[in-house]
Amino acid sequence: METKPNFWQRIGIQDWFLTNESQPVANEAPALTPEVVYKYIVEKFQESISELSFAGRVVFYHEFIISFNADDYREFNDNKQGIIGLIVQECVKKFYEILKGYREAGKTVEPSGSKWVFRVVTHPDYARGDKGFIGKLLPDSGTPQKKEENLRVTFIPRQTGIAQTFDVNQEVLSGFTYYSDGYFEIPYEEQLEFDAKEVEDSKPGQAVIGRLETIIPDKQFAGKKVEYLMKSEEIIVTGKEETREGDEIFKIPSDWVSVPHLYIRFNKADGKFYLASFGEMTTLNENLIQRSDINAPVWVELPVNSRMLLNGIIGLNLFKA
Repeated sequence: METKPNFWQRIGIQDWFLTNESQPVANEAPALTPEVVYKYIVEKFQESISELSFAGRVVFYHEFIISFNADDYREFNDNKQGIIGLIVQECVKKFYEILKGYREAGKTVEPSGSKWVFRVVTHPDYARGDKGFIGKLLPDSGTPQKKEENLRVTFIPRQTGIAQTFDVNQEVLSGFTYYSDGYFEIPYEEQLEFDAKEVEDSKPGQAVIGRLETIIPDKQFAGKKVEYLMKSEEIIVTGKEETREGDEIFKIPSDWVSVPHLYIRFNKADGKFYLASFGEMTTLNENLIQRSDINAPVWVELPVNSRMLLNGIIGLNLFKA
């Protein structure tokens, strides 16, 4: 039976990243602590500036994909719940500090995207102690991206503890596992000051639970994006004919959205989102959702970063707050 090549073999660096089981490992990679992860991300941000900047303009990554061994991630996340979000906040603060230094030195500091994005992922071929980094410029949605372009990927193997950087095709990365609770998105602040209010609303009862985003194809909106911050544990997604008002009502001004179309609920007990569909047709990540009776909702788990399609026309995305 033919054995499938592992991740390291597919990118041609098997001998550098995986050791012979019969030989002792000379240099173990350091244990994953909050300080190690924080310094690693900041280091890669600084490297992106040195590699991408030109002609007095400071260019830097906006999206950071940090990859670990699955057991390392589970232990790190389970025993230090919520710490990754704090690391992300401190990283962005440091980014602004670094960028302000360049701006004060007369350099041009302008973003290539409108937000910072952090994703924590795992890969089955990573061993305990391995960690990797993938950086992206995160251009605005109006800027086309070529699927065939390679990504700049940095790995730190347990064998040497020394970072190595390679260009790899995006298809190679299909084996990574992405986690909804490992996704963080923070707006970019032009004044280069971190605003904690952009991450969470500190008012009692007003914390932002999630963010919904849709682009309306109707002519009068010319594809403009509509955003809704979910602050209630249960909300209604409905169409333009909706007469009810309130913070729990997300009215999408389009005839293509049923009235009502969805209920979306956040369950504190398990920290997950759920939806019930009442519209003519709803798909969730390309899977058709059963239509419910308004008096007897059928709830389906709604993972963060999911894409819903309402009546085959209106796209709706859910992001973590």
